[in-house]
Amino acid sequence: MTAEVGYDAIDAHGGAEAAGMPQLDFSTFPNQIFWLLVTLFAIYFVVSRIAMPRIGAVLAERQGTVTNDLASAEELKLRAQEAEAAYDKALADARAEANRIADETRASIQADLDAELARADEQIGAKTAESEAAIAEIRAGAMDSVRDVATDTAKAIVAAFGATADDAAIAAAVDQRVKG
Repeated sequence: MTAEVGYDAIDAHGGAEAAGMPQLDFSTFPNQIFWLLVTLFAIYFVVSRIAMPRIGAVLAERQGTVTNDLASAEELKLRAQEAEAAYDKALADARAEANRIADETRASIQADLDAELARADEQIGAKTAESEAAIAEIRAGAMDSVRDVATDTAKAIVAAFGATADDAAIAAAVDQRVKG
């Protein structure tokens, strides 16, 4: 025969009852309730005195950090807006200054150009006057040459016909013909 070890064996030898789960035994309820209350009170004490203040401190610190970060972000946003406004103003001022400088440069170049054009006009006028004087001189010289040639030709023609004419008469006839 084999001896079976179990609740039945303990019951036969040890005198304990084998009623099932010991925590459901009504005779141990007051003891179990006492230790349940002690354990719950200990857990409540640990949670309320140690864990909750630490969790509360962490949450408060986190809330403070978030609040500070939001305030810092708002301040940085305002600074960025101010910097953007300053940049836009500086850009507008730079554009206005560039336009002013460009206008001054254009005016200066136009003044220089006008001066150079006036100087060129003066030089052209002077060259034109010189040219006109030279042309007038050439004309006068040509007219004198034409008179001389016409006088010489008239003398040669008169001589070819076998006549003689005085120089004053030939010169008067040539002058009358040249004048028109």
